[in-house]
Amino acid sequence: MFDQKKLQKIREELHIWCKEQVNKTLEKHPERQQAFKTSCGEELERLYTPLSIEETDYLEDLGFPGDYPFTRGVQPTMYRGRLWTMRQYAGFGTAQESNERYKYLLKQGQTGLSVAFDLPTQIGYDSDHEMSDGEVGRVGVAISSLEDMEVLFEGIPLEKVSTSMTINSTAAVLLAMYIAVAEKQGVSPDKLKGTIQNDILKEYIARGTYIFPPQPSMRIITDIFEYCSKELPYFNTISVSGYHIREAGADAVQEVAFTLADGIEYVKAAIDAGLDPNVFGRRISFFFSAHNNFFEEVAKFRAARRLWARIMKQRFGASDKRALTMRFHTQTAGSTLTAQQPQNNIVRVAYQALAAVLGGTQSLHTNSYDEALGLPTEESVRVALRTQQIIAHESGAPDTVDPLGGSYLVENLTNRIEHQAVSYIDKIDKIGGMIKAIEEGFVQREILDTAYRTQKEIEDNGRTVVGVNKFTSEHAEVPEDILKLDESTEKRQRQNLERLRKKRNNSSVSRSIERISEAARSGESLMPPIIEAVKNYATLGEITEALKEVFGEYTESVII
Repeated sequence: MFDQKKLQKIREELHIWCKEQVNKTLEKHPERQQAFKTSCGEELERLYTPLSIEETDYLEDLGFPGDYPFTRGVQPTMYRGRLWTMRQYAGFGTAQESNERYKYLLKQGQTGLSVAFDLPTQIGYDSDHEMSDGEVGRVGVAISSLEDMEVLFEGIPLEKVSTSMTINSTAAVLLAMYIAVAEKQGVSPDKLKGTIQNDILKEYIARGTYIFPPQPSMRIITDIFEYCSKELPYFNTISVSGYHIREAGADAVQEVAFTLADGIEYVKAAIDAGLDPNVFGRRISFFFSAHNNFFEEVAKFRAARRLWARIMKQRFGASDKRALTMRFHTQTAGSTLTAQQPQNNIVRVAYQALAAVLGGTQSLHTNSYDEALGLPTEESVRVALRTQQIIAHESGAPDTVDPLGGSYLVENLTNRIEHQAVSYIDKIDKIGGMIKAIEEGFVQREILDTAYRTQKEIEDNGRTVVGVNKFTSEHAEVPEDILKLDESTEKRQRQNLERLRKKRNNSSVSRSIERISEAARSGESLMPPIIEAVKNYATLGEITEALKEVFGEYTESVII
């Protein structure tokens, strides 16, 4: 990309500049006594020049937006044509309470819904199960049956709204409920737009809301791929999630490497099931975190996009342009929010959101400043949404495609992150793939080691967290209004389920549950019988129990 004679000239001039300018300045004004590093521990140079990216080939490594390898973006005009989807993650208490929050957010200018489910829903328990005690509606909305789902989306036109559902182990059941609700609204499946997370591998790595062992879990995922490729052509059937990997303590390189290694495993499983990567590859999306190291985060998104395009083309032989493009949702980093001086979180979130936009995200959630203390209030959610709107309409950041492209620093970081992520993926391949690497604890140990180093740096004041280990306040600064759940939520949910079981046709429920068991045993697609069951108002817990009887349950190995 650069003329070799000019590079040599720059090299000579750089040497002179260091000797005559920098050294004299350092004698009078020494640099700050701190480590200048990325989150991965990589040293940052004082200055970046064309020498920092001399091996870069513009057309091969960068290209143009909308063209392979998509480093500069997945659309030719990016946000000049259409802004990213502003998708605030929300859900708490009952379906009715969450429905009211969704309508509020849509009224405030949100352009897509993102549903948070409570812990029992995530791991397949009905709200009246003994394992659900004390958890109903706590970290998301409680959904036990189609009746709850009907209330959740009451008055929300599903043909017009894109809905993302953060659900994994029970993704097939929640997707079936969503399809059934849409049909009751008169909306056919081929009109639905949205995403189910459906990423079980990261649950074994970082989050823990798994139910079944890896192999049957992968079978359910490929059944969803196959069904949606025919019936829901505009629905993203998986959102391969690096967010939770990062929240567990991974650095930027590990987030990219482990997320894409998960993606590779899903593609392999789908191909083994006879699916075409040029077809199902179009509906794979990704989910990343936006952390505090601004330029590293921008580079991370660009590196991930380029690496995935190369993986799909070179490793799996995909040729369809849409199957090569990495489309991703971003959420600002929950783990960076502090309970101390919580209003500082507004600033953190703004810079993280800007990094996501400059990195080319397709949709974005901005965290609320009070989330380290409790569920977000309407005021804090509004501030979070307004943060996105200010970036979109006042900052000028969306007006040019990939505005940091060509920055010597950003391009150098992009190259470094990609190369180091490839090194990790090669290690995982040698182990035998991502499932094997998870079973052996390789991935978990890598994340634990990084998390430990990071925490130790904070405790030793080697890494500054404003308001926590530096610039602290003597007095607690806690917002007056912290959202608290109504203690009667769980009781109401239990009563609703009791009424449902009495009024539904229990013979039809029993027959549909048996069909699910038969499909699980025979290897037939699970989606049609699950859809039939939810339409008969079989509960989430009943469907999950039927699958447990066939597939068994996963027990995590101790990581040493």
